[in-house]
Amino acid sequence: MTGGAWAARTVMVGGAPMYPSKTIVENAVNSKDHTTLVAAVKAAGLVDTLSGAGPFTVFAPTNKAFAKLPAGTVETLLKPENKPKLTAVLTYHVVPGRLTAADLMDQAKMNGGKVTLKTVEGEPLTVMRRGKGLTVTDAKGQTSRITIADVMQSNGVIHVVNGVLLP
Repeated sequence: MTGGAWAARTVMVGGAPMYPSKTIVENAVNSKDHTTLVAAVKAAGLVDTLSGAGPFTVFAPTNKAFAKLPAGTVETLLKPENKPKLTAVLTYHVVPGRLTAADLMDQAKMNGGKVTLKTVEGEPLTVMRRGKGLTVTDAKGQTSRITIADVMQSNGVIHVVNGVLLP
């Protein structure tokens, strides 16, 4: 994290303020753009984890990102019998630590334009510099763009992404 300036910055996501004093879950439940993600986090039983001390870096797919998955995928993942797979998909969007866009840019700069991060799920994600922005590539080679970076939380940071990452 670079300096204390982040603490006072409240970012709007999905029509709701994301307060740096609140946890990832406390903020995410208010975003109209993340209702699918919140439903999935609840179904996977990850509310307590993502409400914990962390810190966590979360790449948070929007409802539109989930809608890009093949028809029926979200509904199938939300079924109780698929909880292990849903948990794997969700924890693949979480990296231990609080990594800001500047941190990711700096790490990528030192590594030839990209940095590989180990997710909570265990598989790697690759973050790459693309002009002034960042993209995230999953294990299947699908690339998502960070559309809103550095949404600071009391227990980490959220980067909104336009695609669902798959391990």
